[in-house]
Amino acid sequence: MTVGAPPGPARDRPLAVETRGLRKTYRSRRGRSVAVAGLDLHVPRGGVHGFLGPNGSGKTTTIRMLLGLIKADSGEMAVFDQPVPERLGEVIGAIGAIVEQPKFFPAFTGRRNLELLATGIGAPRTRVDEVLGEVGLLGRDRDAFRKYSLGMKQRLAIAATLLKDPDLLIFDEPTNGLDPAGIHEIRATMRGLADRGKTVLVSSHILSEVQQVADTVSIIGRGRLLAQGNVTDILATSAGQAVRVGVADSDRAAAALGAAGFSVAALPEGRLEVRRSGDQPAFDPAQITWLLAQQELFVFELVPVRVDLESVFLELTAEEHLGAARPGHAPAPPISTPGALSDREELP
Repeated sequence: MTVGAPPGPARDRPLAVETRGLRKTYRSRRGRSVAVAGLDLHVPRGGVHGFLGPNGSGKTTTIRMLLGLIKADSGEMAVFDQPVPERLGEVIGAIGAIVEQPKFFPAFTGRRNLELLATGIGAPRTRVDEVLGEVGLLGRDRDAFRKYSLGMKQRLAIAATLLKDPDLLIFDEPTNGLDPAGIHEIRATMRGLADRGKTVLVSSHILSEVQQVADTVSIIGRGRLLAQGNVTDILATSAGQAVRVGVADSDRAAAALGAAGFSVAALPEGRLEVRRSGDQPAFDPAQITWLLAQQELFVFELVPVRVDLESVFLELTAEEHLGAARPGHAPAPPISTPGALSDREELP
C-alpha cells in the first residue's frame, strides 16, 4: 500500500513507515481532546528518523496506533508497505519496539533475562551473545538486572528488541532520565543500528540530542506535521534567517529594525538577535547594516546565528501558534518489550 508521497528527496526512497490523514481524539471531562490531527508521516527505510515534538504533541499516540495498541479514528497507516493494523501480523516480526517500562526479573542477570525471552519468542540462543555485544553489555551481562544503571537497563531493553533481528526499531523517548554518559551510549547504539542498515524511529522532545544522530526528521505540534525531511535540508531552510547584531545604541537600533518589519530580541551585552518576520522573505544581512546606517547607527558585529533543530522548531511553532497539545502532559515512561505489547490506552 502506498499511503502517500513524502516531501523532498525522501520521495524517491522506499518507506519503512507512512501515514496519511491519521487522526485520534480522546474523551475527557472537558470534552474531546485531539491528540493527532491529520498526520502525514513518512519514515524512509534505513537510518535514524527523529520524530520530534513537545510533550503531549501526539508522538506516543502515533506510535501506539502504528503498533495496534490503540485504534485510530481515521486515516491510513502502513509499515513496510503493509497496511496496519489490518496486516500487522505479517510485519510484526520485523518490528522491535520499546513502548512500556522494561519487564525484566530484577534478581536474574541480564543474560538470563535475555535467554528466557529468546526461548519465549523462539529466537536462537546464539542471538543473546550477539545482541549483548551490539549494545555494549558484554562483561556486565552476568550482573543482576537490579544492579544495572538506568542507562544499562535501557540498553538491555534495546538488546531484547534485537533478539529477533528486526528491520525497524521504534524507541519512544529512550533517553528520558539518563545522565550524559547514558545518553551518549543510547545515541551510539542507535547510530550503530542505523549503520547496519536498520531503520530507527526515535521520538523525543529533546531536539538537540536527536540532531546529533538523526538523518531525517518529522517535527509535529498539536498532533500535526510542521516540517519533514532530511536534517540538513530542514536546517538549510532557516539558514541565514537570524543574525546577531552589535551596535552602540541597541534600543534605537531595535526600534528601527522593528519598524522595518524585522523581529528583534535583546541579547546580553547590548547585542540584538534579528530575524525575518513570518511573512517576510529571506533577507540579506547587508540589509540590516544598510538600514541602520541610514539612522547613523553603525554595526560593529554581524554574525549569523547558528541554526539547529531547536531553533527551527521554535520558529515553526511561533509562526503556526502551535506547541504541546496538552500543556503539562507528562511524557510516557521509557519503554520496552520485544514481543509482548500492552493494550493499555494512554489517556490525557
